Amino acid sequence: MAKKKNIRVRVTLECTNCTRNDVNKKKRGISRYSTQKNRHNTPSRLELKKFCPYCYKHTIHGEIKNKK
Repeated sequence: MAKKKNIRVRVTLECTNCTRNDVNKKKRGISRYSTQKNRHNTPSRLELKKFCPYCYKHTIHGEIKNKK
């Protein structure tokens, strides 16, 4: 029996505002969320507006590459 590929994959979302602005500042942290997406319906990278506790506002969180 062949192994079935999972359609839903786990992705990690990272705040795009924190990673851009903390170049010369002290690193406070990076807001990360984990979620799932359907590989067939959303083949491109996922971007959602989520709350960032380090920026204290809602910002765009983009999908990052997961290390396995």
